[in-house]
Formats: sequence, structure tokens, C-alpha cells
Amino acid sequence: MAEGTGAHLTIAYRVNDNIYLNITNRCSSDCTFCLAKFTNTFHGYNLKLEGEPSLEEILQELELAFLDGPADEVVFVGFGEPAMRLDEVLAVVEWLKLRRIPSRLDTNGHGQLLHPEREVAHDLAVAGLGAVSISLVGHNSEVYNQLSRPMFSKAYRAVLKFAEDCLREGMKVTLSVVDLPEVDQEACRSIAARMGADFRVRTLLTPDSREVGS
Repeated sequence: MAEGTGAHLTIAYRVNDNIYLNITNRCSSDCTFCLAKFTNTFHGYNLKLEGEPSLEEILQELELAFLDGPADEVVFVGFGEPAMRLDEVLAVVEWLKLRRIPSRLDTNGHGQLLHPEREVAHDLAVAGLGAVSISLVGHNSEVYNQLSRPMFSKAYRAVLKFAEDCLREGMKVTLSVVDLPEVDQEACRSIAARMGADFRVRTLLTPDSREVGS
């Protein structure tokens, strides 16, 4: 685990063959199934930030993480929405691109809503981002709003549009849902197939899940 300034400020951490970056705890959703609702820990790492790291801190911790060996991919994900800090994401992606290291953004898909003055998918692609995993949450806007509780109106439509924009920019896109009874998984799979995206069902994490305390 790489730790930055402040107690338990985990910025970069390793799980399997990837390095993950935890750069904010802010989010534009309040998902009912969010892991952060009942724990600060994931795979034994404390992801509760006491302050958002600067770009310099992020890059420093990333370099330290690579001292433990190469990684298949660097992933922006943590206990917040990485697109809240789009400029930092873009800068790190460019840093990784120069070193020919693949990168992925795990996101709620609100990037364009958060930054309406910018062309977010295009900016990510130009910076060198190769893949995006977007939380689709549900098969329609009603289920989406019930489970995701976004800060934006018409967020579901914007999430689908963001996925389509990322595909047009040449990025690999995966739509994901959590294994919940409210979610029609086959309908969600069909949504992904129609737009040409991959699809993944994520296991619902609970206080007893192995990933939480391991």
C-alpha cells in the first residue's frame, strides 16, 4: 500500500495485478449499495481520505507503487467519483501514456454532467485513456434513480450518452450493474449489447464480504 500525507490517506493501492488510484471521496451519486456506507476499508486498505491529494502527491504515490513491480493496468477508482477531479485524471492518464501503461476509469458516468463546458469523452481519449467502466446501475431511469440517487436530474440518460461518446472515441466501454433484486440483468445486458459495450455483473459487497477486510 502506498500512503500519502495524513493518517490513513491511501492514494495508490494494489489488488491482484492492477494499481488503483483513490483520489477523491466526493461523489455525485448516493448509491444505496455503496461500500463506503458501512466501511472505510477495501482489500485491507483504508480509503477514507482526510484531504484530496494534489497531482504531485498522486504521481509520487504512483511511482512508489510501481517499485513493487509492473502492473497490467492503472485504474481510477476508490471511495468517490474520479471525474470530480477531471484535470488530475487527465494529467495522470497522459503521464501513464508516455510510459505506455494502460489506464481505465471506473465511473458513475456523470463526467459530462459534472463538466458541461467540456467534451469529456474526447478529452479522456486524447489524453490516452484506453478503457472506461461505467456503472449503469439499472435497466431504466426509475430503478436507476431509486438505487443511485444522483444529484442530477435525467442522469440515467446522460450516463447512456456518456457511454456512447466513449465508444465513439475508440475506448473500450464496460457497463456494469450490482447483483440486486431490483435490477433486470438481462435488460441491462441488452442495453450494453445494442451500443456495442461489454457487460459485467458485480457482486454486492456487504460488511461480511472477503474484499472488505482482507
